[in-house]
Parts: sequence; structure tokens; C-alpha cells
Amino acid sequence: MKKRQFLRYVGSAAMAAPLFPITASAGETHESLPYPDKDSEAFWERIRMDYRLKPDYINLENGYYNFVPTPILNKFMEHVREVNYQGSYYMRTVQWENKNKAAARVAQLVNCSEKELVITRNTTESLDLIIGGFPWEKGDEAIFAVQDYGAMQLHFEQMQKRYGMVCKKVSLPNHPKSDDEIVELYASQITPKTKLMMVCHMVNVTGQILPIRKICDMAHAHGVEVMVDGAHCVGHIKVDLAELDCDYYGSSLHKWLSTPLGAGMLYVAEKHIPKIWPLLAEHEDDETKIRRLNHTGTHPVHTDLTINDCVDYLELIGMERKEERLRQLQRYWSDQLRNVDNVVINTPVEPYRSCGIANVGLKNMKPHDLAKTLLEEFDVWTVAIDFENVHGCRITPNVYTTFDELDRFVAAMKTMAKRT
Repeated sequence: MKKRQFLRYVGSAAMAAPLFPITASAGETHESLPYPDKDSEAFWERIRMDYRLKPDYINLENGYYNFVPTPILNKFMEHVREVNYQGSYYMRTVQWENKNKAAARVAQLVNCSEKELVITRNTTESLDLIIGGFPWEKGDEAIFAVQDYGAMQLHFEQMQKRYGMVCKKVSLPNHPKSDDEIVELYASQITPKTKLMMVCHMVNVTGQILPIRKICDMAHAHGVEVMVDGAHCVGHIKVDLAELDCDYYGSSLHKWLSTPLGAGMLYVAEKHIPKIWPLLAEHEDDETKIRRLNHTGTHPVHTDLTINDCVDYLELIGMERKEERLRQLQRYWSDQLRNVDNVVINTPVEPYRSCGIANVGLKNMKPHDLAKTLLEEFDVWTVAIDFENVHGCRITPNVYTTFDELDRFVAAMKTMAKRT
């Protein structure tokens, strides 16, 4: 059996894997195989076995949703069955205690106090809670980038219509000359009326990592608070909120932490909690408690329970090891295409300015046509990005992606680059 056929086979067979953690005994099938030396390629081949992969295409669009590896999926289904079994008894007794435990686990992962973090449904909800709950007054100013996620930009514009605050936008260069260039770009828009700045930790359309601590230090020196969009960061790169020193941080856990759909996190520095108005009224009336911002009503609590399993799986891999692997995969394909005629890489060349995400376009093909051709002709699934200064496809491999698959993608890009 050829290697690729074998990997597809084990990917499909992994659907039957037992619950995490996985241990091995002699004579058992691959679902019970131990994880080899974590610094070997065999380790990543074993990780790939934990994923059930469609054979129809190479999935290079993991940025929208990192679908759940089978050991976590089995745990998730176990939680679904248990909550369904207990019914309202579970909901009226331990649901909040368990959600708080999950929040505390994420707080430990990102290095903040559990008093400053709650579980939400996604980054949009997290950051919109701040944008909509900020004590705006007429004439107040907010700064953000045109490359930022659209939902948050729209919410700022809604606040502009509602309160008369002012939205000021910058445009991020795809290839900054230095950190200072980025810091000065935001600093140039600050006035005595500036109250809040939104900054991407990792720009979702290009994968560019911004110098968050330097931006925060600059903004704080001007009395401006910083809200960070970290949608793609938790479970992707090391996130240390104490080191970043931002005021607010949101992330989607169903992205690189690979929770089931519908899990996110919101961090609010403790000193700011009292001034943010909740979107929905909560029974918690202590204005110093972050839970007052987290009324979600009845929701899929089994997703909350699975967060712990996802952190377990991340710890099995190792955060630093995962970050290194994702950067290795991205650099493997992007370095091969950076000097190819008609190819445009929209992600900085410096390794520390990106990790697993990068964006590539062709001068001779529009992004929509590029994505369509990649899928229909070369069996590669990705997503087109075509706005502002970003024209290409966002490429997001995951820990199960092989170098053989990336070779096929690179060959496809080189083939299309030669077409007139």
C-alpha cells in the first residue's frame, strides 16, 4: 500500500478510536498504539491517525474550524450522552461549576487569573461584548485596521451610529520593515479623545503576528486601552496574557485548540470589569465579577466540558512543539514559492512574524479563481481572500498535514503560475 493510501486508510479507521488518553497493548490495532518519540516524524504520523480525513481533497483550510480529532470527539460524545442522561438535574446543579473549571483551565493555559476569563461562544461574541459594553461618549475615538475581522468592524460602526463615537482605521502593511513601523502606524492615529484600540494578535487573512506588547506599551503611555483579537492564537502559538499586558483579549477555542464548534474565551483585566456593560442581564450583580458579562442562557454545555479534554490533548503534543510544527509546515511551502514568477506571498518573510497561517496569490489569477482551480483541478481545499491589500488564498495546514500534501500544493501553484 502506498504511503498516502495508508495515511488515508488510518485516518478513516481512526473514527473507531477509544477514549483519550490512548494506551497500547500487544496485538491491538493502531487506535491503541502509543505516541512515539515526540521529536520524531513518527510522532506526527501517529497524531495524523487521530484524525478522520476525507479522501476527496487535501484540507488546507483549518483556520475557520479545526475539526476535532477522534479521541476528543469520543470524549465529546460521552459528555453529550451524560448531560442527556442527567437532564435538568445536571443543568440545575453542576453546569456552572463545570464551566468555571473549564474557564480556569484556559486561564492557566494563557497565564491570567481565573477571575479575569470566561468561556464564550467565539471571538466575535467575546470582542463584541467589549465593543458594545464599553462606556462610549460622543466624540470618543476607537482605532482598528481595515484588515481586522469584519464582524468587529461592523460593531464599532454600530456604536458610532448609536453613541456618536468616531472610528479611525489604519491599513497594515503585509511586509512591515520593523516592529516600530507597526507601532507608529497605530500611534499616528491617537488623539486625546482615543479610548480604545483593537489590534490583531495574528491577522486572520495573512497570518501576520503583530508586536502586541510593544503596541500595548505605546497605547498605555497615551492612556489608551487595547483589545486584542486573538482568534487564531490559543492552541496555535504560546499566549501569555501577563506578558502581553493587554486590557481585553478574545479567542475562538474551536480553531486551534480544536474544541467542538461554539467555544471561545474572553479575558478582561480585573480593573476594567466594573465599567463594561453586559450585553444580557445576569443574576450576578457584583460589578467586580466577570461572570456578569457572561449570560448565555441555555446552551450546549457538553462543549464546555470538552474544553478540558482539548487542553489535555494539547498538553500531549506540547504547546511549544505544536507551534514549532505549524511554523515548519508553513515555511515548508511558502519558502518554496517566495521567488517563483507570478507568485505573491502576502505574509512576512521573517519566521517570528507568522506561524501556521500564510497567504499566497497569483498575479495571473484572481483569488476566487485560484481557490476554485485548486479544488477542482488539484483537489486542494482552501479559501479565497480578496480585499484591501490582500489578494490570494489563505493556507492553513494543521498538525495532521504531511509534507507530501504540501508538495502537491506547491506543484499546483507552480503549474498555475506558468499559465497565461
